[in-house]
Amino acid sequence: MTRTAVVPLNAPSCTLNNRRRTNGKLDDHTQSQRDMEKKEKRASFMAWTADDVLRVAKFHWVPCLFGLGLLFFMGVEYTLRMVPPSSAPFDIGFVVTSPLHRLLAARPDLNTLLAALNTVFVGMQTTYILWTWLIEGRPRATISALFMFTCRGILGYSTQLPLPQGFLGSGVDFPVGNVSFFLFFSGHVAGSVIASLDMRRVQRWELAWTFDVLNVLQAVRLLGTRGHYTIDLAVGVGAGILFDSLAGKYEESKRKSAIPAILL
Repeated sequence: MTRTAVVPLNAPSCTLNNRRRTNGKLDDHTQSQRDMEKKEKRASFMAWTADDVLRVAKFHWVPCLFGLGLLFFMGVEYTLRMVPPSSAPFDIGFVVTSPLHRLLAARPDLNTLLAALNTVFVGMQTTYILWTWLIEGRPRATISALFMFTCRGILGYSTQLPLPQGFLGSGVDFPVGNVSFFLFFSGHVAGSVIASLDMRRVQRWELAWTFDVLNVLQAVRLLGTRGHYTIDLAVGVGAGILFDSLAGKYEESKRKSAIPAILL
């Protein structure tokens, strides 16, 4: 007795009509897949069009602006005459605040008054940062300040910049008593930024803007008295933002590690 093979109804047929190739060409679906695979293998910029470039310039104008800044300062850097070792550092902040420097040099009483007010502002920063931890139970600003001042100590000791020419010190300026201090970077500015960011987190907007304005005035005074270089102040702003972010990540990591312990 001869057996006859039973072919399932849903089995693919091997007839020419059902093959994926027709006269040597792929069907539309397969061809579309092949085109997408080829496109993915190509470099991204090869798929750009003129509309894409215009769209980038329109919706991402900030990075485009920084790109122009990169090209500009590359030209400045590579053609600039460098300051010789025997000369004092060039600081554009000192140039801008030279009238204030002359005024404070001629009026020691005014210099002392502004130094005292600046010390009060530093006290306000310190009080607020400790208040958020000891009274409100929010330690992020305190952790951020600890991170920041430790890093400042390491960097300040590692590269000890010379005291700027024409420095106008005061016995009531923080740190009080005409003691030595690290120039890089400004703890005055960084501490104010840390406090201001915390104020914004809890929506104390008016107080945050007040601290920002006082921080700007503090920076102008520090340049006018030659108490810091411009780079010290700029890095102080960045350090405040950076260490506030790191303190937030530290708190988040501790919260995540505490969850398994609670479950156990």
